[in-house]
Amino acid sequence: MLANNQDSLKRTPLHSLHVSLGGKMAPFAGYDMPVQYPAGVLKEHLHTRASAGLFDVSHMGQIALRPKSGRIEDAARALERLVPQDIVAIAPGRQRYAQFTNADGGILDDLMVANLGDHLFLVVNAACKAEDEAHLRANLSGDCIIDSLEGRALIALQGPKAETVLAKFCAEAPAMKFMDAGPHEVAGIKCFVSRSGYTGEDGFEISVPAADAERLAKMLLDNPDVLPIGLGARDSLRLEAGLCLYGHDIDTATTPVEAALEWSVQKSRRSGGTRAGGFPGAEKILAHFDGGAPRRRVGLLALGRAPVREGALLFADAAGGEPIGQVTSGGFGPSLSAPVAMGYVPASLAALGTKLFAEVRGQRLPLAVAAMPFVKNTYKR
Repeated sequence: MLANNQDSLKRTPLHSLHVSLGGKMAPFAGYDMPVQYPAGVLKEHLHTRASAGLFDVSHMGQIALRPKSGRIEDAARALERLVPQDIVAIAPGRQRYAQFTNADGGILDDLMVANLGDHLFLVVNAACKAEDEAHLRANLSGDCIIDSLEGRALIALQGPKAETVLAKFCAEAPAMKFMDAGPHEVAGIKCFVSRSGYTGEDGFEISVPAADAERLAKMLLDNPDVLPIGLGARDSLRLEAGLCLYGHDIDTATTPVEAALEWSVQKSRRSGGTRAGGFPGAEKILAHFDGGAPRRRVGLLALGRAPVREGALLFADAAGGEPIGQVTSGGFGPSLSAPVAMGYVPASLAALGTKLFAEVRGQRLPLAVAAMPFVKNTYKR
């Protein structure tokens, strides 16, 4: 039965490379993906913080929105009907974080949107990409050609040495700033490169034709500063960076304000802005902006050594009382050598330093509301 399940999993263009490198493969979002390599999750995590790590994120969805009018602003205005962000203001060669919202103000998915001059380039989550594409087709087909870019892989080079490594293959890389995005040749291969990532470190995401992906990955891995990094370290890195994982820290029942993502919604789309509202769930989301949300995503630092995992209930008291919240992501933070977590608590208990308790195996362990990111980001601004 297991073999049949394995056979039904999709494979990225780098699957054979993962196996040859000794990757421990496991199902993730319908794909057979590497959880770790022989170095192990701890070493992979710390190597990315100190040097450079290479991640296969080809399971993510890549979608082009091409305006039928030929005017990029028409595609931007169309997409603004589905997200609370200011897409019109994204300059050519720049990228922005966004969320698809539903009628109740919840988050259908989070995504990256880049302006490539003549079209918008979207990167969406693997588990949501079929639904996201259908959502776009159902709502934007009158204004845009929705092109699912199936023939491309996506790799991420992350860490303080990422720029030096990529500069050997892409002369323009050092001049790029955080959230710059555009077409560049990498080792003579026509790619789309953004200076962004999911680790809190400086780095790049490279969209590359699937046929060239393994060759490019091998060239990057030939540098002794670069190690292949699996999903295990990707998760611990993003947790230390305070970044949300869709389906865990954000979902269809969570508004951007509850999720502490209000920084991603520009003033032009808020109450009193030049294009306020006009997106799904605007009434509820704008009410949260104006009057506050009843709960909030917060960072949590354990006051002991035991990790607090996803699903652990949170309490205001060491004994007795009803749960007041829940942990949505948690584990050991290798960079801090300490447990870290995030979760949702009532707004009245969201102040930094507030002491709470997580129930773990029948015991209530103390923790404190803490600022995120837990590890300072190193984006090149």
